[in-house]
Amino acid sequence: MPTPTLTILPFTDDLAGAFHAINAQWIETMFTLEPTDREVLEHPRARIIDPGGDIHFVAAEGLGVVGTCALQKTGEGRFELTKMGVLESARGRKAGECLLHAMIARAAELGADTLYLLTSSRCAAAIHLYEKAGFVHDADILRDYGARYARCDVAMRYRG
Repeated sequence: MPTPTLTILPFTDDLAGAFHAINAQWIETMFTLEPTDREVLEHPRARIIDPGGDIHFVAAEGLGVVGTCALQKTGEGRFELTKMGVLESARGRKAGECLLHAMIARAAELGADTLYLLTSSRCAAAIHLYEKAGFVHDADILRDYGARYARCDVAMRYRG
């Protein structure tokens, strides 16, 4: 069975609901939505776009929008890769990998000197994907940013 064509889409206010729904699905399946999650998911334009970050989506032919990811600006030249999720029904189609590579490229366009992410050791498949794309585990990132989420016990920095 051929893999459907994947397309990267930029953020629009019309897609804000998909940003919330896709992320709420995976977070609530594995963890609990924390206040910082709710704030970002309910106000993506105010919390991500307006301060200089970005959100992209991945659509699969015949399925529509199946995944999303954000770049949250956390300082001059510093971006957190955050809120990356793919609908459970669309996993295994390389949508996450396609989206991750698009977001790494977008971070470079935005002038990222430091691109990092926070996650949980329970997200083994995601960690493997991040490692494959050039992220390395980083204790300094964990120390500096990890306290934002109760579930965070893994921090990684993009080394390309």
